[in-house]
Amino acid sequence: MTAIGNHTIAWGDTLSQIAQRAGSTVDALMALNPDIRDANLIYAGASLRLGGADTDGRTATAIGTQRVSGPEVTAQGGNAASIAQQFLGTHVGELKHSGQLPMQTWVPDNVNCANFVSACLQQAGVIDAGQGSASVDQLASNLKGDGWQTVSLQNARPGDVVLMQRDGQSHVVLFAGFENGQPRFIGSNNVNNDGTQSISWGGASGRYEIITPPR
Repeated sequence: MTAIGNHTIAWGDTLSQIAQRAGSTVDALMALNPDIRDANLIYAGASLRLGGADTDGRTATAIGTQRVSGPEVTAQGGNAASIAQQFLGTHVGELKHSGQLPMQTWVPDNVNCANFVSACLQQAGVIDAGQGSASVDQLASNLKGDGWQTVSLQNARPGDVVLMQRDGQSHVVLFAGFENGQPRFIGSNNVNNDGTQSISWGGASGRYEIITPPR
């Protein structure tokens, strides 16, 4: 499972660039990284926190603040990405027992990415209960078996499914559109200090594949 709670600063990175890629703001990043006194002075190789607890011990995330926008993947008027957005900041352990989404409660709190995506797709009416799965590989197999096709990032629509099943990764989130030309994603991600998941922006990394239902 890919954690998105930290980012290793690369040579040439600026705080504003990192904030834009994360769908966040410089102020939000600085709030989570109080050791940064000057927004224009960061160091390559240092670890930058994108989520977890803020300096007051509250759960926080610097990954994204804007609404889902753009054409929607719908079927019965729902949009899986918009549904996911309603639960931003919610700990997955609370969400799966709340009854607000058709999630499987037995899934451990650190591996709920497919459980959450399946529930959002089901809530949107895009899939039925039999197509969902708490396993990334099984969910991918089910969707592709039902005609979901790989689509380019440029042609993706909010609610499309984003798979990371390469290079040792096993994670899935939802595509949520573009913000200032940058792709945005939303899902159940490992942003908490104890390794558990909460619903947050981001989560797509490495060589991801975007799949869309038959159009």
